[in-house]
Amino acid sequence: MSATAFSSAHRLYVKSLYRRYLKNSLDWTIRRDVWRAQAMQIRADFEANRNVTDPRALAIILQNAEAALNEVRHPDPVIASTAPGGTKWERNLPPSMAPLYHHEDAAH
Repeated sequence: MSATAFSSAHRLYVKSLYRRYLKNSLDWTIRRDVWRAQAMQIRADFEANRNVTDPRALAIILQNAEAALNEVRHPDPVIASTAPGGTKWERNLPPSMAPLYHHEDAAH
């Protein structure tokens, strides 16, 4: 079985897992110069399993990776201030242009 036998959905899942690992490590280490070494180690871990072609072995590897990520997940992850849930999310919305008082309702 060749490495191209895996679907694009599988590749998207692995990319998502990789990004979640990077994001989680950045939640723990805010300094980018220190985090860069961690990111390189995460990349090396993913690259070590790049040529696994057995679907069952790969399923076990991915299951173990998900479990390991859940064990080290940050309890209070960093949220960008302008992202949903951030401290500045929708802070300066423009005022509503809808009428505040409907005259038709007051006549009845």
